[in-house]
Amino acid sequence: MRIAVASSGLGHVTRGIEAWAADLAHALHGRGMSVVLFKGGGKAEKPYERVVRCLQRGSPRTARLLRVIPRRFFWRVGLGSPIDTEQTTFALSLLAQLRREAIDLVHVQDALVALIVQRARRLGLVRTLTILGHGTNEPNSFLKNIAYLHHLAPHHLEEARKAGVWRPTWTAIPNFIDTDVFRPGRADALRAELGIPRDGLVLLTSAAIKRDHKRVDYLLDEFGQLLKTNPGLPAWLVVAGGLEPDTEELIEQGRKTLGDRVRFLVRYPRDRMPELYRLADVFALCSLREMMPIALIEATASGLPCLVHRHPVCQWIVGPGGESIDMSVSGSLAAALKTLLDDANRRRTCGEQARQHCRESFSQDQVVDQIVDYYQFVLRNAQMPRATETVIAGTGAELRQEIQSGVPLRKR
Repeated sequence: MRIAVASSGLGHVTRGIEAWAADLAHALHGRGMSVVLFKGGGKAEKPYERVVRCLQRGSPRTARLLRVIPRRFFWRVGLGSPIDTEQTTFALSLLAQLRREAIDLVHVQDALVALIVQRARRLGLVRTLTILGHGTNEPNSFLKNIAYLHHLAPHHLEEARKAGVWRPTWTAIPNFIDTDVFRPGRADALRAELGIPRDGLVLLTSAAIKRDHKRVDYLLDEFGQLLKTNPGLPAWLVVAGGLEPDTEELIEQGRKTLGDRVRFLVRYPRDRMPELYRLADVFALCSLREMMPIALIEATASGLPCLVHRHPVCQWIVGPGGESIDMSVSGSLAAALKTLLDDANRRRTCGEQARQHCRESFSQDQVVDQIVDYYQFVLRNAQMPRATETVIAGTGAELRQEIQSGVPLRKR
């Protein structure tokens, strides 16, 4: 069994999806499995890594291309936005490498990459099977076209069942974490580096620094409200995450309203993240809906009490190790945070429960066991005379006609 993990953003984008790809390939390689990690940027730093050239979402070349092509037509072939252009060009370049490396199965969280490789197999261009890890909240109208789908939480699989798009070849397996790397402790040297007192109380969030979805603006407002109503509270906010179009505006907003009480760490190095979690006293994630945020299991593994929105996935991840509140309401996070920061014993108890729950539910060995089992299931299923992917695919001639007629791969 020769496995590939692929991510068009890995090497130039800092998000949970890219971290998932790197961590999964590393874990599979550590088990002695034959694995290749295909990445859309950076350098091949490990023996199992390969760089796939593509038009990256933030590159000037991509911007120039999208300025000159008529998007009314080109979204039909995967060139309607920067991220679609990146995934489409990555997938087309990836096909040759999948053949060259004799890959049996590729596991991705890039939805458009999964669809293109799946269609290429049906056309006979590659023999590689494709699993889509559903980490980007694609609509059911898109998901129903995917033969092998890996939901990241039971809640999402159940939602698919209720919507009538569930397939027997789909599964639900969570993200995982190495609890030996992400563990409780102190990070006094990092506090000194960031200019935060040893006894200061630190609220940490790790998320793309943007308004949409991650709601960093809400976090800044709530922390500002906390400091305004409790001027003597020795609290600091640390925001670590990837660069987004509105990141600079949010940084300006944060520094204007919070002054010296906020630190922004843009594209903070992945290898320093375990230390960053040990810097904090509390972790908060302000998104109202999530697929399976890696940052949240990193926080629980690090023994941090967590404040999250009242959403089934976030509640499932945190378990007894924090509190779920209605973050659609102004003031709710500020109030919950004040209560938690005032009670060191409660923080300690929640942190211990968070780590225990994480070790029982999301530890690397047990989750990777489930992933490998699913790989074996997919390969067995594809060898059956009436494999599900063949049933839903249509004939190769139909697919060629579909592609030539310009039917959209996906309309965003």
